[in-house]
Formats: sequence, C-alpha cells, structure tokens
Amino acid sequence: MIRRMLEWLFPRKCVLCRKLLQKEETDLCRACRVDQPEYPFGKKKVPHIAQLTAVWIYEGDVRRSIHRYKFNGARHYADAYGRLLAMRILRDLPQADVITWVPISRQRLRKRGYDQVALLAHSTAKELGRKAKSTLKKIRDNPPQSSLVHPSQRRANVLGVYKVKDPDAIKGKTILLLDDVITTGATAGECARVLLTAGAKEVHCAAVAAARK
Repeated sequence: MIRRMLEWLFPRKCVLCRKLLQKEETDLCRACRVDQPEYPFGKKKVPHIAQLTAVWIYEGDVRRSIHRYKFNGARHYADAYGRLLAMRILRDLPQADVITWVPISRQRLRKRGYDQVALLAHSTAKELGRKAKSTLKKIRDNPPQSSLVHPSQRRANVLGVYKVKDPDAIKGKTILLLDDVITTGATAGECARVLLTAGAKEVHCAAVAAARK
C-alpha cells in the first residue's frame, strides 16, 4: 500500500525524456531505450586512457538529463545511470582491480550538496557486485571545464588539479575511472595520467555520456 501511494505521489519517469513509465518499464521509456543513439565504443581516444566507453552521445535529452542530475538536484538518477553504465562496462571493458571516480572540489561539493560522480560510481559498482574506492583528491578549485571552449585551454585548466590519496592502493592495478560526461577528455585524461604516474598499471574509463566529437 505504501509503495502504491508513493508511486501515485511520485510517479516513475524516464530519466531522459521524463515521460511516465509503464509498469513493465525501468529507468527508460521504450522510445528512449530503442531510439536514443548509443555512443560507439572505441570512437574517442583519450591520452593516458587505455579504453573508453559511454552509454550515450552527449546531446539532446541526454544532455538535459545530466544537467538535471548535476545542477538541479536529481540525484536519484544515479541508480538508473549506474544500472545502464554497468551493462556497458561488462560489454566493453576488462575487469578492473579498482573502481574509482573523478572527484569534485570541496568548494563545489559545498555548493552542490553532493558529488554526482561519487554517487554514480557507488551505484555502478554495486551493480557490478563491487565497491567503489576514492583514490583521487581535487586539490584546487579550478574554473569549470564547460566555461572553456578550446581543448588546449581545458588541458591547461586541469594540470596539477588532482592528487592520488594512497599510491600503494593503486600500484600495479588496473583502474576503472568513472565520470558523468566526457567532452574533450581533458579531465579524465589528467586523472589517468596522475594515476599512472603514481604506479597504476593501466586506466580504463566509462561515462554516462560522451561528446560526439
């Protein structure tokens, strides 16, 4: 009875287009599940990352969905994203020794109230029967990457921003680095470089969405 009441008060909606879900639908409506273009595996090459995969192309309803997740408090999307991303990881990437994520700064955490990538990482790891581990710390609150247009600006903006918390925890390990969005790949690439410099064997990356170019 309680579940029915909650569903009446807060009906389940597609995380992309926000249409009401039918009883047999989970996370996505049928139209979005069938028609939303998947991100082509192996399309994007990012320095320091062995392989990269993503669920969708970062545009249209996907872009609006992630903006709601990051900026408008839709943190409950993490579970849906995690289920979908876990399936993509199982299909495309080798098993990793450590599952981790791209962290946000303490200033941004205070402003936003939650670390959206940490939520995503824990949800994804749970679907994989694993636990996510915090391996990186953001030591400088740099300007948002979205405020910069040119790839070279984005690369310069993240240099020296991340630090490995415990090098012994990642030494010789294969790392799965999770993020919500990959655009130019500058942020994920810098995190991978820092992990490799600290002794990681290789770094693979997975995101909810990646830019077409």
